Amino acid sequence: MSIFSDPHYAEELKRIFSFSDSTLEKLLTSLGIFLVLTLLKILADRYARRKVDDLKKSYESHRLILYVYSFLLIMFIGRVWIEALGHLTTFLGLVTAGLAIAMHDIFANLAGWAFIVWRKPFRLGDRIQIGANAGDIVDIRLLQFSMVEIGNWVDADQSTGRIIHVPNVRVLREALANYHIGFEFIWNEVAVPLTFDSEWREAKKILTEIVEEIAGPLAKGAEEQIRQSAEKFLIYYSKLTPIVYTTVRDKGIVLTARYLVDPRKRRSTEHQIWESILDKFGQHDRITLAYPATRVYFNQETPTISHGPR
Repeated sequence: MSIFSDPHYAEELKRIFSFSDSTLEKLLTSLGIFLVLTLLKILADRYARRKVDDLKKSYESHRLILYVYSFLLIMFIGRVWIEALGHLTTFLGLVTAGLAIAMHDIFANLAGWAFIVWRKPFRLGDRIQIGANAGDIVDIRLLQFSMVEIGNWVDADQSTGRIIHVPNVRVLREALANYHIGFEFIWNEVAVPLTFDSEWREAKKILTEIVEEIAGPLAKGAEEQIRQSAEKFLIYYSKLTPIVYTTVRDKGIVLTARYLVDPRKRRSTEHQIWESILDKFGQHDRITLAYPATRVYFNQETPTISHGPR
């Protein structure tokens, strides 16, 4: 005989908590539903862990089981208690107005979650920027999503190590940039300043060879991605291979290398490019990097100070 049907336990509960027969019955029924659904959830989680090896898919399976479990729990237990009120419409009419005011933020975040699930502006693992925050998505929940922060005090979009929890409603109110959906590359630029008396044509030739060697292979993959994403987004680039632009500034001649790169490899490619620049430019006496400097000239009467590049 179970605890739910034993008259002794039922009478003891009524004596301790002063429950009516109807209320006690609904409490025990709710407890039974909770235990059964929880057991099914545990079994489903164990089954998913055994069958799914991929970490990302395992996480998504766990979240799906949790959502289904929560929905069934609310539906079945809610039905038990709503039936006691007689009419569902009367019950909803009494609570809807108060909930709409008291739980405005919760409902707004639920609407944001529905938008994320339906429209998929980002997925787990995507790198996004929303407002002033940027990072890699690591969790999506009913009320908020979480991402590992990039940027801030760290250069070149590398991780800071902090987890940012963002309310879902922000996807409905702020502009959101996704580094991956549609086109998984970004354009990056490396500006190399030279003095006016440098052999800039030779420097440009060397820089072009460097970026073509390091970033050139990415252009082929980018062309294929553009063809695939053209069915959904109007993305068009006439030139995807690396290019070096020449500009004159007050500090000297600036050569700007522009190339495609994976968002997560921006700093590593810059590192490779700059090391190659320093190595190869160092072999040429007529190529000098420009930098801000001050020269001071003194004579016996009046000192003259000149500011400018060296």
